[in-house]
Formats: sequence, structure tokens, C-alpha cells
Amino acid sequence: MSNIGKSKAADRIAALLDESSFVEIGSLVTARSTDFNLTEEKAASDGVITGYGLINGNLVYVYSQDASVLGGSVGEMHAKKIIRLYSLAMKMGAPVIGLLDSAGMRLQESTDALNAFGTLYRRMSFASGVIPQITAVLGNCGGALAVAAGMSDFVFMEGKSAKLYVNSPNSLAGNKEEDTAGAAFQSEKSGLADFVGTEDEILAQIRVLVSILPANNTDEAPAVDVEDDLNRVCEGIEGAAGDTSILLSQISDGNLVCEVKAASAREMVTGFIKLNGMTVGAIGNRTEVYDGKGEKTAEFKPLLTAKGLEKAARFVRFCDAFDIPVLTVTNAEGFYADKHNEFRIAKAAAAFADALANATVPKVNVITGRAFGSGYMLMNSQGLGADLTFAWEDAQIGMMDAKLAAGIMYDGKDARTLDEKASAYAALQQSVEAAAGRGYVDTVIKAGDTRKMVIGAFEMLYTKAEERPEKKHGTV
Repeated sequence: MSNIGKSKAADRIAALLDESSFVEIGSLVTARSTDFNLTEEKAASDGVITGYGLINGNLVYVYSQDASVLGGSVGEMHAKKIIRLYSLAMKMGAPVIGLLDSAGMRLQESTDALNAFGTLYRRMSFASGVIPQITAVLGNCGGALAVAAGMSDFVFMEGKSAKLYVNSPNSLAGNKEEDTAGAAFQSEKSGLADFVGTEDEILAQIRVLVSILPANNTDEAPAVDVEDDLNRVCEGIEGAAGDTSILLSQISDGNLVCEVKAASAREMVTGFIKLNGMTVGAIGNRTEVYDGKGEKTAEFKPLLTAKGLEKAARFVRFCDAFDIPVLTVTNAEGFYADKHNEFRIAKAAAAFADALANATVPKVNVITGRAFGSGYMLMNSQGLGADLTFAWEDAQIGMMDAKLAAGIMYDGKDARTLDEKASAYAALQQSVEAAAGRGYVDTVIKAGDTRKMVIGAFEMLYTKAEERPEKKHGTV
């Protein structure tokens, strides 16, 4: 049943949830402050509608800010309503979804609003890794509220008019033209926004995401009937080796891929797929991007970047927190080398290595191309903790390209000698057979068999249990 009246904030909730499933709580809450004649203002629900409902039959808690009431500004009671929602969600083990459209912190309430915001941050921190937190920025989201969005697991952003910022673009020293609050900047450059689209697209995508994710860290993802053939051969998948997003769609049940942060660090793909009905978190290096028409729109070197590793590290930590298995697709030759990347590549690589090494969920690696040096080692190698490693028949695994290695080891030799030594190095140190002979690859597979082999691996690993040293938490 629904108790909410008509408003844009209410319409958004109605569009998000299953029909007539929303129940509002705290509808009579109003602001306590009397400063600056605030009591003379009409503040229905103190500018935020809070309650619970269903998405495809799954319980969720939702709050939607009402910009028509005091600009949707966040005061003491406004924040307390959201905090109350979090308390219920934590007790019930269900996701929290925030629909943000706010003028920011309510100035008339000063320290009361500041204290309430601090309490909200604390509650969101406690909820992190326990229940999924999803935020959709549908209007303004500035200052302290932007920090709350940053504490969410997933951020959706309306593409045309929504604004997300800590400091407004015109207050940034040296910034004259770039809209740092817009969806393009926040999705492509800052990487904060995971998904960008129209309001209708965002609400539909949230419904898809909720249907994929577990409700909490002790639950499993919603069960679905699998109509796709578990032994389906993925014909022609070799042609998708460059664009990992397409490759993942080919092995996923019904070709489902829910890509996360798709516009940021596009050389690294992160997203959720389904394998035999099981939600799996997938990570893969990408060298090409194709649009829906099959046209190539971007090309990258098979190298790891700081931004890509940071994106992947956060994704692994989320998957591990919610017991979602991790699949990696490896095609990397090392680190991207330029001054900008060098500023943070070591720290980013360390964070990714730490995330994978500490993850106790099932971890499967598929090597599809060239896996050399640090690129091979970081992308879920056995040494880092992969439970099973598969490699396509034409994959190459080793320290570096054979010609480069021969040039270093036999510097000054003639071209014929270098070619001979490069061929010998490729056979002894770079072939997939050599890696399998040392036990670093469990099975060499045909590319078309990737789906059935990965499904079988995760089924075998379903009851995996792995211990870690006792400690409060890591520091990487």
C-alpha cells in the first residue's frame, strides 16, 4: 500500500518500486528549528519521503528528497529520517536506495544540521559491506551531500541537469569552462558515477541491479531460472577478445552484463554477469571498445593504468564483502608508462593486489591473450590467490615479449641470432604449455568452451572456505 501524496519525489518512488508496494514512514516529521522564521515555511515531511517497498518482490528501503519543500535542503530532522531508515534496513538486511535532489545543507539549522550529517555518515559507514547502498542523483547534490553519495556502493546520475559536487565549478581556482559538477565529468573523469542516463533509464537500471545483488552480506543474490544452455559453446568469442564487455556478455546467462563505472577507465571492465543463475563479479582488461553497431570507438594498449586498477580494486572489495565470486579476464603486458600515471600507479597496483589477495570468495582467472610480467601477476594469478586458472590455446604467458627478452639477454648479437633466441624463449618461457607445465595454468581450453568451463569451476568452488590472519583490518 502507499500513503504518499503527489509530488515529483513521490512519483520517482512510484516509478522505482513494484506497483502499490511503497509504505511511507515518518510522514508527519517536521523541522524543529524556529530560527529565521523557519516555522512559517510549509515543510511537508521535512523535504524527504522515506519508507519501504519491493523491487521484483525484494524488500528495499527508499528515501526521495523533495526539492519543492525548502529546496530539499537537509536539516536535522530530514537527516534523522534517513538515519532511521538505515536503522531499519540494517535490522532487516535490505538495501537502501537514495533519490537525491537537494539544495544542500539547511543553513537555518546550522550545527544541528551538521551534527545530523555526521551521524548519517557514521551510519552509512556501519552499513558499508553489510547492505548495498545505492544513490541516484536526480537533481542537485552538493557539499556534504556529495560525500554521502561518495560513501554509497553505486552512484547513478541523470545525464542532462543533475549536479554532483563538493565545491561548485565556479569556485574552483583556475576553472573557467569545465562543468565539474556534470554527469560527464563525474562518470568519465572522477569515476564517482557508475551509471548515467535519463531518470527513467536510471530507475530501470536500479531495478536490474537490485535483482542481481544479494540483499545483505549473509544472503545470496535472488534466485533466477536459467533458460540458457550451461554447456553452450560460444562460437566466435575469439573476435571479442579485445572488448571484454562483449566477451562477458557472450558467456553470461542470457547475455546479461551490468557494467559498473563503464565510462571511467574504459581499459578496465568491471561489472556483474550471471553464470548458471549465480551472480559473478567480472573484471577484465580491454584493448578495444565497440558500439552497438559493431563500430570500433576506442582503442587501448594492453597495459594496466592507475585509474583502471583503482576501479577494479574497489569492485573486488565490494564483491568480497557480499560474497560474490570474482572472475578475471586477463590480457595485460605490464604498466602504462607516463608521468601522469606514475604519480599513483604503485599505490593503485598495491590496492588491487591487496583486494584480490584478501578476497576469500571463489576466484577464477581466464587468460585470453598476452599475460606478461606485472600484468600477468596482478590480474589474479595463482601466486596472488586464484583458485583456478584457465588459458585459451593461443595465450602467451611469461615475463615479457620474446623478442624484447632476447634483445636484452643477447644484446649486440646479429639479427639471425636474436630471432633464434626469441623463438627459443617463446617456446620455453612464454607459451601456455610452458606455464601449464609448471602448474600456473590448470587447464588449457578452447575459447568457445569458456562459458561451460567457468560455470563448472564456480560450481566446484561454491563451498569454498578460506581463513586469513586474525587482525582488525589491513592498511593498504
